[in-house]
Amino acid sequence: MPTPSPVVITGAVEGALDEAVLTRLVNQLGATLGVVYGRNGKPTVLRRLRGYNQAARFSPWVVLIDLDEDAQCAPPYRTALLPHTASLMCFRIAVREIEAWLLADRGRLGEFLGVAASRVPPHPETIQNPKRAMVDLARRSRRRDIREDMVPRPGSGREVGPAYTSRLIEFVADSPRGWRPEVAARSSNSLERCLACLRRLTRG
Repeated sequence: MPTPSPVVITGAVEGALDEAVLTRLVNQLGATLGVVYGRNGKPTVLRRLRGYNQAARFSPWVVLIDLDEDAQCAPPYRTALLPHTASLMCFRIAVREIEAWLLADRGRLGEFLGVAASRVPPHPETIQNPKRAMVDLARRSRRRDIREDMVPRPGSGREVGPAYTSRLIEFVADSPRGWRPEVAARSSNSLERCLACLRRLTRG
């Protein structure tokens, strides 16, 4: 009997880091992430959300956005944005930013950044600005390259360093030594719910 082909899931995300995270999650569940739309901020994704939902009547879709400061709680915000979810749509919201899902794997993130795991916040979904928390950790790094890449230069006016995103993509993509979604999900309810939703899609 031939081996069944993996489920191909179409996606839409805010940016490159979100795409890397979603690729890791989908691959870990034995599926394949196909074409990924958006990648130009949350407003672009939200403008096209109804169209994505229409497409999810016929094939599997996953849409991933950050909660940010747009609402206090993800479930009612998700319902307000998309009241009627298509049967093959997985619409998930990271609380409050995708960085919180990475912070949730304290051990591996500490190793990657060159800081003690005890310095990584234990409850990432309670952090108002996970991106700032990530930069603050990088600022304490024992590794000069991490500090130079992830921490903004004085006077630059930027929120993050010049290679912040590419460094975190490196962390996400390094499956032997990097981010462990199944470990992170124990400390992140929104990640746990995203994995459950994706499992439903991959099981057909």
